[in-house]
Amino acid sequence: MTQRVYLVVLLLCLRLLCPLATGIFMDKLSSKKLCADDDCVYTISLARAEEDYNASDCRFINIKKGQLIYVYSKLVKEKDSGEFWAGSVYGEQYEDHMGTVGYFPSSLVSEQHVYQEANKTVPTT
Repeated sequence: MTQRVYLVVLLLCLRLLCPLATGIFMDKLSSKKLCADDDCVYTISLARAEEDYNASDCRFINIKKGQLIYVYSKLVKEKDSGEFWAGSVYGEQYEDHMGTVGYFPSSLVSEQHVYQEANKTVPTT
């Protein structure tokens, strides 16, 4: 009898922990991205934010008007999706955000300097 109770308790615990283990499902922003290399680690360009942007979830970064951003990849636009780039914040004024990598809308920035062309198409994960 006690083995059955333990089994039921164990199954209930596993069921309660299951959402924590699997995480929250988020729709993919795109199935492909453009990069300068196969691993998307080399900087494509330097962009300047034209206006503020508050991240909608953990995949995105906050940017402030005037802030510089290193761009590492550009998502290939698919139907009904926005156009997003991935990058990291740069600048002394925003030291607490330096090194944070995430997506941001490309429409909110202007490219200041292109370091290399993003001519490698890489699948997103």
